Amino acid sequence: MSPRAGAALAAWCVILWCIVLPAPASAADLPRIASMNLCTDQLLISLADPKQILGLSRYAHERFESFAADDATQFRILSGGAEDILLLHPDVVVASLYDKRSTRELLKENGLHLAEFAVPRNLDEVKAQIREMGDLVGHPDRASAEVSRLDDAIAQARETVLQHRYKVLPLSRRGWVTGSDSLLSSLLAETGLFNAAGDLGIGFGGYASLEAIVNLQPDFIVVADASERAEDDGHAFLLHPALERLYPPSRRIVIPDRLTVCGGVMIADALDQLVSELKRVER
Repeated sequence: MSPRAGAALAAWCVILWCIVLPAPASAADLPRIASMNLCTDQLLISLADPKQILGLSRYAHERFESFAADDATQFRILSGGAEDILLLHPDVVVASLYDKRSTRELLKENGLHLAEFAVPRNLDEVKAQIREMGDLVGHPDRASAEVSRLDDAIAQARETVLQHRYKVLPLSRRGWVTGSDSLLSSLLAETGLFNAAGDLGIGFGGYASLEAIVNLQPDFIVVADASERAEDDGHAFLLHPALERLYPPSRRIVIPDRLTVCGGVMIADALDQLVSELKRVER
């Protein structure tokens, strides 16, 4: 083949390549989105371009509940009602099925597209929601990368737990125990840890007495913070002398609520935190 013929063939290949492969979406093609819920806030911030985000829920700045609270400060905060969302004319509104029904219905009646997310109860549902939001915002590649990061975090956590069969009890204010039908419990089970809530007869979740917890004697309790100061009566339960004696810091696994309240990319961080805490308490 002559050099001129080769150059012509290469040019045609480039043209055909451009025809066959769709051009990447421009910023103008991507949907503009408003969020009504703390959990959809975090999925949106993690996967969308900042320019796509028209507004977030009124809880978006809550640092104890949202891992993305600092990033949320650059965005408009919405009231929680329909009026300011309607004024923004978003292409999509993302919400939870637990958000106020009348507000969601009013938005639908005014022609807005609502994408409604359930509360995930296990890691498969978390991955599905990450992918769903990735598709919704036009960035499925980002969602795939986050799912891969989550899979890597699960594998690392399983490897850390492999040599043990610890029995743990997720415990919070006033003796509330997170049961088996929950995202936190699924996270623990995926790594090979055993949630002792079932031994207390607790399913989804419920309160346990101090005596029942002491008698159960799990290997570790899982708590949301390592504070040694009770700010109110609810938190004082965790600092009762009996629990402090049986469960000093070396027997408390700390996973902040902001990493487990919602299902999203932060679950990988929760697993990384779990690995770090297990290494600490095993020293």
